[in-house]
Amino acid sequence: MEVKRIGVVGAGQMGSGIAQVAASAGYEVVLVDVAESFLERGLAAIRRSLGKFLEKGKITQEAHDEALGRIRTSLSLEDLKDADLIVEAIVEDEGEKRRLFERLGALAKPEAILASNTSSIPITALARYSGRPERFIGIHFMNPVPLMELVELIRGIATDDATFEASREFVQKLGKRIA
Repeated sequence: MEVKRIGVVGAGQMGSGIAQVAASAGYEVVLVDVAESFLERGLAAIRRSLGKFLEKGKITQEAHDEALGRIRTSLSLEDLKDADLIVEAIVEDEGEKRRLFERLGALAKPEAILASNTSSIPITALARYSGRPERFIGIHFMNPVPLMELVELIRGIATDDATFEASREFVQKLGKRIA
């Protein structure tokens, strides 16, 4: 499966960083959070970060503008129904993640990959909540996402090879290195 559209749930430091690097790599991104103020703060952080890259000559004005143009925000998980890969970057609370992945598992298209950025909750447990453990993986970005090169890919017990390969290709297209 080719990944083209990315969903990111959680517009905090990690989620906004993930949205930024995905948009910079050419992906269409929908950034979702529970409050408009969180989305505004996340977009402000993305603008600041891209602005610093522009000032330092690491990106062109065109790349800056195109990356920002690829990100749209939403307060509704329903706007992720066409995403090929959805990355969760919400609070490190298993109950919250469980509720989120139960909803995402029900609304995402069948071939979509669900991923968690968690570093502390077992991927196999989260995969089970999604109802699609074969299409579930851990994609753990390091902080700050736009600057850190390493990303961990963590298979759950049922993660299939196609999910792993599509996730690996996604991470590599971001210009990241798999740890």
